Order: sequence, then C-alpha cells, then structure tokens
Amino acid sequence: MAAVVGTHALVTGGGSGVGKAIALALADAGARVTICGRRIEPLQAVAGERPHIHATIGDVTDQSSMDRLYRGAEAARGPIDIVIANAGIASSAPAAKTTLEDWRRTLDINLTGAFLTVQPALEGMATRKKGRIIFVASVAGLKGYGYVAPYVASKHGVVGLMRALAVEFAKTEITVNAVCPSFVETEMLIRSVARIAQKTGRTEEEARASLMAANPQGRFIQPEEVASAVLWLCSPGAASITGQAISVSGGETW
Repeated sequence: MAAVVGTHALVTGGGSGVGKAIALALADAGARVTICGRRIEPLQAVAGERPHIHATIGDVTDQSSMDRLYRGAEAARGPIDIVIANAGIASSAPAAKTTLEDWRRTLDINLTGAFLTVQPALEGMATRKKGRIIFVASVAGLKGYGYVAPYVASKHGVVGLMRALAVEFAKTEITVNAVCPSFVETEMLIRSVARIAQKTGRTEEEARASLMAANPQGRFIQPEEVASAVLWLCSPGAASITGQAISVSGGETW
C-alpha cells in the first residue's frame, strides 16, 4: 500500500491479538512501526517477526510515559504519521457487583489511555497538516451488553472521543476513525471464554458458541480482518472517511 510506505506508525497494545496483527500488516505494507505495551517480552517477540517493528515499553494510562515514548520513537524513526490506539482490557461482572476499582481501571486504560495515546501526536500532525488516527473500539461502543458495564461505557467514550477529534481536524488532511469489531479470536477472547465457563458452569465449547452466536455470520472475527480495515483507513482512498465508527462484526451492528 503506497500510502503507508515510509510512514511511521504507533500501535499500542502491539504485543498480541489485534495490535500484533495491525503492526505486522503495517510493517508488511512498508511502514516503520513502533509498538508499545507494559511487558517487553511479547513486544520483542512481535518485533522479531519483522525488521521494521520496534518494541518499547509504554503505559497508556501515564501521560509522562507516553510523552517519553513519543520523544524516543520520533527521535529514532521520525514524526509519527499514523496512530493506532488499540490497548484495552475487559472484565465482566453484574453492574451491581462491579467495584469502583474495576470501573476506574477499565476507563483509565480503555478511554483515558486512548486519549493519552493520541494527544502527543495532534500538534505535530496539525503542523504537517496530515495524519491518520484510528481507535480500536468495539461493537460495545455502538450497542449495549450486559455484565460488562465499564467496558461498554469506555468504548462508547472512545467513539465519542473519535467523533470530537474528527470534527476538530476536519479542515486538515488528518482523518480520525474507529474500527469496532465484535468478538475477535484473540488471547483476550480465550480468557473471556474461560471466565464465562467458570462462572456459569458451561463447558468452554458452550461458552464459545454463546459468544459466536452474536455474529450473524456465526463465527469470530479474525485479527487480520481488523488489520485490513485499518490499512484501508490509512489509504488515499479513505481520505474523505473521518468521524466513522466502522463495524467489523459480520452484520451484528451497522
């Protein structure tokens, strides 16, 4: 993809799942990719798969950590042209039993972390009058689900943040969008299945089937499908696509 060749992209949560798939896809398309997370080992494993992926520690909930990450990455590889705010967590509990600690932690990582991921890029992109900002949200940012109130609230917030930034930068060549996948076949999904099985007494196969049923296509989304949507949003053909929450869900939402 010519538009990505020679660019510098940042992917948070790049050590596994959707973040890993996006980082590999961007590198294969010719970008220099900085991936970050809180554990260096999985990041280094991903970086070892491609010569143009670079691993660094970064905590999306810590403003000073993200500022340091930007300074180091841009000094080494040039201005960041593409930001993929992907880092996130999910847990489940009835709303009445959700602790304030769990509420705050989910919003800190999923929503505040998304803001702190993109904020350091905004001034430079505005000066250069170009850039791509893509949030990895969720269909939970477009509809409600039971037993995951903090997650749903945080992802609705991410979609709102995306729309606010899209309006703010609409007169520039900076586009701001979100991809909203349904259940994706990742490590996080495996943990969710195990948690459901443990709490409900169902087998893991039954738990998987219950989640898969939400997708009208009757399957889980693959990380590479999300990565493909991200690559398209980085392309010249998506120059007029901004402020959009693109559902990658087999028809679950639109």
